[in-house]
Amino acid sequence: MNNFDLIVIGACHGFWLENDIKKCSNKILLIEPVKYNFDQLKNRFKNYKNIIFENIAIGEKNELIDFFHVLESSIDKLKKHWSSGIGSFSKEHILKHRTKRFQITEKDIKCIKIKAMTFNKLIEKYKIEYINKLIIDAEGFDYKIIKSINFKKIFIKEIMFEKKHLSKTFQIDNKLDEIKTFLSKENYELFDISDENILAKNQKRQWGI
Repeated sequence: MNNFDLIVIGACHGFWLENDIKKCSNKILLIEPVKYNFDQLKNRFKNYKNIIFENIAIGEKNELIDFFHVLESSIDKLKKHWSSGIGSFSKEHILKHRTKRFQITEKDIKCIKIKAMTFNKLIEKYKIEYINKLIIDAEGFDYKIIKSINFKKIFIKEIMFEKKHLSKTFQIDNKLDEIKTFLSKENYELFDISDENILAKNQKRQWGI
C-alpha cells in the first residue's frame, strides 16, 4: 500500500502548511499550478526529503489547458497577499474578486497553458491507496474534485476543502448539500472549521471496516 500523510491541491507558497508538514513522517504531495508560488513552495520545503512537488493543475481531463492567475508583479500593487492564490480556469472568477480595496483589472491577470491531470490519474501515477489528509483549495473546483474521487480504490481519512465558491464565485447554492450527501454516503462526518473551510472526517477506523 502506497501511503501519503498529506496531499495538498492548491498549496500556493506553502506558508500556511508549515505546521501540517512538520507533523508528517510519511510521504507528502504538494500541487501548485502558479509558477512563482511553486518556486517559493519548493524553496520553503527544500530540506524535506519526503515531499513530492507537482507544478500542475487538477482538472476534469488530462490535457493542456488555459489557466489564469494574478501577475507576480501585481501582488504588491493590489496590496492583498492572498491574490497569488486565486488562480482559476476562469478569468472571470479572478475579476469577480474586485472590490474598492482590491482594484484588480484584466491587465493584472496572466493566461498560461498548463498541464491538467484528473485526481484519479494523480492517484494512479503515484499508486496511492491511503491518504491521511487531503487539503483542497481550488477556487470552486473543489466540488468537481471531490465528486470525482473513487472511494472504492482509495481511503482518505480527512478531507479539508473550501466551500465559498462551490457553485460560482462567492456562491454556494445547493452544491454544498450535494457534497455533504455524497461524503455522508462514504462514511464522512462534516465539520465547519471556519467561515470558508469544511473538514470531513471518515468515521471508519481503517480501510475495509
